[in-house]
Amino acid sequence: MKNQIKTIALLGALSAVLVAIGGAMGPGYVWLFGAIAVAMNLASYFYSDKVVLAMNRAQPVDESRAPGLYRMVKELARAAEIPTPRVYIVEDDAPNAFATGRNPERGVVAVTTGILRLLDERELRGVVAHELAHIKNRDILISSIAAMMASVVTLVASVARWGLIFGGLGGSSQDDEGASGAEMIVLALVAPIAATLIQLGISRSREYEADATGAAIAGDPLALASALHKLEAGNRRFHSAAAEHSPATASLYISNPLAGRSIMSWFSTHPPTGERIRRLQQMAGRSASPGGRLRFAS
Repeated sequence: MKNQIKTIALLGALSAVLVAIGGAMGPGYVWLFGAIAVAMNLASYFYSDKVVLAMNRAQPVDESRAPGLYRMVKELARAAEIPTPRVYIVEDDAPNAFATGRNPERGVVAVTTGILRLLDERELRGVVAHELAHIKNRDILISSIAAMMASVVTLVASVARWGLIFGGLGGSSQDDEGASGAEMIVLALVAPIAATLIQLGISRSREYEADATGAAIAGDPLALASALHKLEAGNRRFHSAAAEHSPATASLYISNPLAGRSIMSWFSTHPPTGERIRRLQQMAGRSASPGGRLRFAS
């Protein structure tokens, strides 16, 4: 129920940003952008996983092409008590991973070639378990819709800016019921930031929950803690072409692929890595104490 409420609120907020751009352009644009928002909501629900995979140029693999990775995903999915998700690989030197799919039956786990080179097997298990936790907790739909809708907001805002530059949008006359050129410029600049802040509002708690649930699935909180430490350093060293091309999808990854590389990284949808590691270490300490036992996050 909680995730359903989040999804509805997210769709409403992002749709409102999109319609606000149309309203600023003029009365005639409100209906157009309202229709676009409705269409995007429906498309996001049914096709967000396909869009996200395409935006990141992810390629499907099976047991014959990636036997070790596939068996790992299958084994951890069994431990998480969810159907085995499809497995994808992204050709990217930046070490990272993400999950998508609107429910466990349509789950997908994707990893980059960079993460396969960087992490040892134990650390990779921790990362895969984290992604399976997102699927188990049924919060994949929220982040996928957020990424897709935020991408549209950013694209529309970009079109609005170029339209103003070439005089195709907005109005400067007093008779024009739309926003002035200056107001449109402000809205076109603010809209992408607003979309990112909406993503930020739900993503940080999701990551903490997935860390705890993933650590319980793998039975090894310190493996994920070690992986997160390496991933943060790796993503500062290597640029993620996929994430830079579609920055709205950055919130899907386990580690921020845009860390320190743009103004939008100031509004990080990821909690601080140090805090995530600290919580995992505390979890490991509790499980190592007499009578301690790892439990799935509720």
